[in-house]
Amino acid sequence: MTTASTTDKGVGFPLMLGVLAVLGAAGMTVFGFTGDQIAAAGSFAVAMLAGSLAIAAYHVYA
Repeated sequence: MTTASTTDKGVGFPLMLGVLAVLGAAGMTVFGFTGDQIAAAGSFAVAMLAGSLAIAAYHVYA
């Protein structure tokens, strides 16, 4: 008899990384208005990395 084990990692990691991606996008918007291009680029990198990891985490733990 086989049993399936489910964890909350399939929901928690993507949700946490999705929030981080949204914060990165918000930072990109704020720094875009202030004219700080280096900070906006860093925020863009955070948003893209967190979004990519959120999708990967969903596929790994789902």
